[in-house]
Amino acid sequence: MSLVYPELVSGRDDDEARAWTIRAGSTMRGEASCNLSERVLEVPFEQSEQARVVRAHELMHARVSPRANYLLKALDEVSSRALECAEELRVNTLLGRLGFDLATLSDGTEKLGARRLGESGQWGEALCFLMAVLGTGAERDFFNGIRQSAAPWLPALRNLRKRALEIFSQEALILAATHLDESGLPSGYACSTLVLARLLTQSAAGRVPTSADELKAFRRSLEVGGRRPPTGVFAPLVVDESLFPERLRPGRGDRVWRASTTGVAMRYPGRLLTDDQRRAFAHQVPRHGGVVVVDQSGSMDVAPEALRALVREAPHALVIGYSHRPGDRGSTANAWVLCDRGELATRSPSGNVGNGVDGPVLRWAASRRRAGESYVWVTDGQVTDSHDYPDSRLTEECAQLILRYRIRLVRELTDAAHVLRSNRPTPPSRLSSFGRVGQRLAEMSEI
Repeated sequence: MSLVYPELVSGRDDDEARAWTIRAGSTMRGEASCNLSERVLEVPFEQSEQARVVRAHELMHARVSPRANYLLKALDEVSSRALECAEELRVNTLLGRLGFDLATLSDGTEKLGARRLGESGQWGEALCFLMAVLGTGAERDFFNGIRQSAAPWLPALRNLRKRALEIFSQEALILAATHLDESGLPSGYACSTLVLARLLTQSAAGRVPTSADELKAFRRSLEVGGRRPPTGVFAPLVVDESLFPERLRPGRGDRVWRASTTGVAMRYPGRLLTDDQRRAFAHQVPRHGGVVVVDQSGSMDVAPEALRALVREAPHALVIGYSHRPGDRGSTANAWVLCDRGELATRSPSGNVGNGVDGPVLRWAASRRRAGESYVWVTDGQVTDSHDYPDSRLTEECAQLILRYRIRLVRELTDAAHVLRSNRPTPPSRLSSFGRVGQRLAEMSEI
């Protein structure tokens, strides 16, 4: 225990004057650690060269790694696993610059672990594991394991390796810096670990690139300012139902009592004297309802005044707007209730650029639909995945939902109220104006 003195590792801007607790660990992967919050260091005590490098690795964490509050700030945009493995690469890079033999960090399990990741299709974990072994003696074993089980992954993994090394090619003083930058984050962490963690997170969410075109798009996504790679899946639906609703005043389309010559209750006895037809009874006129799903992505550009006009025409409809921010991991709502059976949202989100949740929101709205209600989708028919790429399989999925729930399509929000009162499907002659979804529906109608 006398071999390790983390208290001597000083100089960070956010250092604390508290004692450390040292515990016995081992040289096996995952059995040594540095807990900055609790100030607990777990390291091997033996006098081997491998143990010496492992101790140095954990002490480097104590010197440069960010505290938990900085990590929490990033978890809305990156995964915790991506952060962990990107930081492992930063620490190993700095150790290598100090002359430590990183080849000793291999524990012999890397080839088997990589092969199992390929066999089970864990693309995202393979990306992160590569960063954890990059620059150590285990890198070749990792690639051999992937070659045995998922050889088509190799080109993309090698491209990611190249980009990671470029990010961490900065000077040691820059990589190790702990002073806060203009965004309030430790500068060395922000300019390397966080940058790589973003790439890992978006790449893990993407579809595994195998074809030449997919690999080209993947390489572009790794560049500064590059667009995220396609995922081929919808994003998880996050619905905001708390937009501070206000109760609509009675008006056009509200449920009313209408005078009638017959009925079970005499509601207007005075009409027996004043009405030639003696309409003293009453019956209820059904209020105008229905379900309207509104695509509020950038391509639709829905005006807020058009939304308010719709709810004036159909105040008892359920109106849901949606738009997903490409790459968001669930921290931002991507669908919101704009009008809920007579209650109107006092503010209307402007959207998050992309589509991303077309299928999930259509299903969610169908689950809220009342028996016999009309269902309208305001859309241009361009369905996209969670990174806002068009996808034929997702387009097919939405076309099937349209047929299943008898959803009618309109291009403009101003037409939604009129179509709600209709009970006719979208005319085949108009399907061509609804992009890929309309094209797919036309093809299905010809079969």
